[in-house]
Order: sequence, then C-alpha cells, then structure tokens
Amino acid sequence: MDMLIKKFGPTNKGKKRLCLITNALHPIKDPYEGTKEDQVSTIASQMMAQGMKMDCVIARLTQNMEANKRIMEENDLLLRVFSNKSSTKTVYVESPTKLLGALRTRNISPVTIYRGDLELSPKLNIKVWVYKKTSEEKFPTLKRYSNKAPPTDKFATHEVKVDYEYKSIEDPTRVVPPEQRIKGYRYGPQVVPISSAELEAVKFKPDKSVKLLGFANASNIMRHYYMKDVNIFIAEPGNAKAILAVSALARAMKEMMKVAIVRCVWRQGQGNVVVGVLTPNVSDNENIPDSFCFNVLPFAEDVREFQFPSFSNLPSSMQPNQQQQEAADRLVRMLDLALLGKEEILQPDFTPNPILERFYRYLELKSKDKDAAVPPLDETLKKITEPDPEILFQNKSVIEDFRRCFELKENPKLKKSTRRLLKEKPSGSDDEREALGNGSDAQPMDAIEYPSKIKTEKIGDANPVQDFEAMMSRRDSPEWVSKAIQYMKDKVFELVENSCEGDSYQKALECLTALRKGCILEQEPKQFNDFILHLYKFCQQKDLKSFCEYLASHGITLISKTEAADSEVTEDEAKTFIVKSEQGF
Repeated sequence: MDMLIKKFGPTNKGKKRLCLITNALHPIKDPYEGTKEDQVSTIASQMMAQGMKMDCVIARLTQNMEANKRIMEENDLLLRVFSNKSSTKTVYVESPTKLLGALRTRNISPVTIYRGDLELSPKLNIKVWVYKKTSEEKFPTLKRYSNKAPPTDKFATHEVKVDYEYKSIEDPTRVVPPEQRIKGYRYGPQVVPISSAELEAVKFKPDKSVKLLGFANASNIMRHYYMKDVNIFIAEPGNAKAILAVSALARAMKEMMKVAIVRCVWRQGQGNVVVGVLTPNVSDNENIPDSFCFNVLPFAEDVREFQFPSFSNLPSSMQPNQQQQEAADRLVRMLDLALLGKEEILQPDFTPNPILERFYRYLELKSKDKDAAVPPLDETLKKITEPDPEILFQNKSVIEDFRRCFELKENPKLKKSTRRLLKEKPSGSDDEREALGNGSDAQPMDAIEYPSKIKTEKIGDANPVQDFEAMMSRRDSPEWVSKAIQYMKDKVFELVENSCEGDSYQKALECLTALRKGCILEQEPKQFNDFILHLYKFCQQKDLKSFCEYLASHGITLISKTEAADSEVTEDEAKTFIVKSEQGF
C-alpha cells in the first residue's frame, strides 16, 4: 500500500489495485497493539481513503482435511472485514481453471446506451435507462509500430500513419484533390456518381425513441432468433412511478407468458432502426427492482431458411430402435456440465477465454525474444479446450454402449465425393451419366453444394443446368426449390417438343440429369418420378419414341427408395422401368 501511495499519490485512484492470492489456512502473527480485527479495520479504512481496490482470491485447490478449522474460520472472518469496509471482492476457487479465471485484468464500467421514454402509447410513457448486459470479447487489434524515430526522441509515438492518393486514369501522374472527388455506387455495369449533399438528403434519419409495437406469446420467439448482445431495460433510478410501472408491466407479462416487440432508435439521427424483444426479468430480491432483457430480432432478409429432411420421413428400417435411443440419451446426459448435486464445470464467471489467454502468453514471449516459437498448450487451458479425461474415463461404459448400438460402415462408392467427380468432368460426359443416372447404382450425394452464388430467378436457354443449380441453392425463400423444379420440367418439355431430328436430345438429357440429381438432394423423388412417367407418355402421344429410346440407352430411371427415403418406387421397379419404356406404355 505504501509503495502504491508513493507511486501514484492522490491522483490516478483507478490504478491503485492490489491482488491477494492465499489459501488462508495458516495462522497470522498477533499484532503488537490491539487485536487482529482492529489491525485489518485500520488497513481497510486507509484503503478506502486512498481509493484503493483489492481482489482477494482464496485458493483451496486440494483442501487439507487436517487443517485447523479454527484458524481457517478466523482468517475467513478477517478477510470478510476487507469486503465489508473497503472495495474488496472476495472469490473462493477450488481448481486451477477457476484460479485462472478469478483474476480480472480490467473492469468495464456500465454506460447507458439510451435514456428516455419507453412509449407504450401516445399517452403513456415510462422513463427508462438501457445498459449493455453482455458484450462480445473482441480479439485485440494489432497496430503497426515504426522504429524510424530517433532513439533520443522521448516524445516519439512510433505510430504508422497511412495516406491514400487518388490519381486520374487519363493521367496517372496527376493526384486528384478531395474537392474534385465524388463517391460512386455501382448499378449493374455502370457507376452512378452521388454527391455528399445528395447522399445526406436521402439518408434515413429517425428520431430517438423506443416504441412498443405489440405483444406476442413467449413461445413464438425462439432462442435462436436472438442476434448480437443483450441489453437490459431498467426504470429511471430514483423515479418511483417509473419503477412501479416497469414492475407492474414485467409481472403482468410474466404471468400471461408474453413478450413485448419494440422498435428502438438509441440516439438521434441513428442510421438504422432496431427491432427487438423485451423479456420480463422479475427480481426475487426486494432491493433489486424488476427489469426487462432486450434481444435484437432479425428482419426478414436476415432469416436463413435451411431446409433439412426430417428423420420422421425415413422408412421404419432406418428409424432408431429403443436400445439405440436410450444409448443416445445416456450419451447426451453424460455431456452435461452441471449434473445434479454437483458444481457446474467450467463456470462462465471463472473460465477465461482460452484464445485470449494463449495470445497474451505468446505475446509476452515475443516481447522478450522476437524469434520465440509458439509454446505448447498449457495444461490448464487443455482442461478448457479439450474433453476432461476423468469424465471420459468415468463414463467409458456409456460411450462403449453407444458405439456398439450404432455400426459404422464405409461406403466405397462415396470414397470420392460425387460432386468432386462432377467438377473434374465436363457436363454431359459418360462419367457424369454413370455417377448420376445409372439406375439403382446412383447414390445420393453426401451434401448439396452448388458453386453459383448468382440469385437467378428463371432458367434461360444458354445455361439451363447452371441456372437450375443457382435457383436450387437459394435459401432466402423455401419456394425456390419448387420453382426451380417446375421451370426445369418446362425446359425439358420445350427442348423435346421443339427438337429437329434429335438435335436437342443431348441438352434435354443434361437438364433431366440435373433435375434428377436436384430431386434426390432435396428429397423430392415423387416430383421427378411423376414427371418422367408423364414425359414418356407425352413422347408416345407426340410420336417422339426416339427420345424414349435415347433416355433408355443412357440409363435414366426412376428414383428408388435406396436413393431417396421418400420415394415410393422399389429398386426392382426402378430397374424394370427401362424395359417397360422400351416396350412402350
């Protein structure tokens, strides 16, 4: 304490911070005057006078059962005096992992992001303050350092400043000054210039406000809808009416299992509007008022619709039996970090960020030796980033039961991914037909991956297969899959009907092959099977038997159950389809 006081004096009170790490199991020497408690009280009073803070970490990693209980209780009592009479935070830790996370290098003071009215209606407002409840820990930004400054310059900042020069295309040697530059925005192949005045005129400038849009059932707002950090709404401190209003609203919402949807503009002129949900946070402590937790909700364009086939659509032979289900349930319960009757493993308050810990340790080594190699992972960090060997050993029987219930077999036909095979071969090649259209041997691809990121809305004449794949890959709406399949059906009909002596049969075959592949991947076998039957009947009626023979020679068959679980066609029916098509319907 004396060293800190002499170093910083009466100023820089925030820098005066002590950290005491002890197991508090050994006796303390008696003072020359007074009692131990008097001495601790005197030290605590001096700490308060100097604005000094202390973190007290009591580490009892392997508590000695033979330790003197009286001494331990006396020491705990003395340490509690520091907590009661000074700015001291006391933390008990029982493991090396907790000890690593018990020390906080910096404390972030809460700052309001909004102070104003929560507008429930034009005639009813509640004064609220909004704080950040949680915040993402960002990775430290590394700045450039310049050693060009002379060593004798004590005021050198060693900062690196970057300047940009804009030069004319017609004359690369001429630098364009700022007053002759204007921003341009791409509109298709063109660049549209927009001045700063025009840009400022069309900017959306909403007024600062938080408005209630309505209420919704809490069950309608899923946890995975939440975006960004969590904020907390509290009533304006000292405002009794606001505290009463927030409490009444929160308790009523909790009782009715409702949440509130609000529109937020945190500051005047903010460029974007936030729509979020208020969840009631009712306090059990009389000294802590009720509040709301706020989470940002996604707009329609932020929602990602991922379509996955349901396990319930699989045939009964592929459904898990009771033994397999129980084995899976036991495995999931084993992975719980907070078992009943036991303390939670890796508590968030005491678990450090392993990435940041490793970064700063390596930074310390590099500061001493610029050629230092990356050290091996510390044993303490291994307990955070890797499975606990003790837990795995205790539950070895659970893991073995799960392994026995589910037999893994290697699929030799998928050793080389089908999509990788198609990338290596040109479209319409024999290898492609062999991979995708060879009757019952055709296997569904292990994943869907379309390379195109262009948001195509129709299938053109130039590259119908590429357009079809681009539409199938769109996930901004579930309707694109059905649209792409229908457009491709129409394209195949158009190619077959307008064919002149079979000149478009090859292109129609490529489109049909792509349609078959897409229907397998999207679990839409009935769409393809109904279409191919209809196509064969159409060819019979329009005297286009040559196209039926062309498809039969290239092995285009119905999609069987072995390729898509939702298919109603057996493998034998798919095999005999070619024979029937050659004989005619």
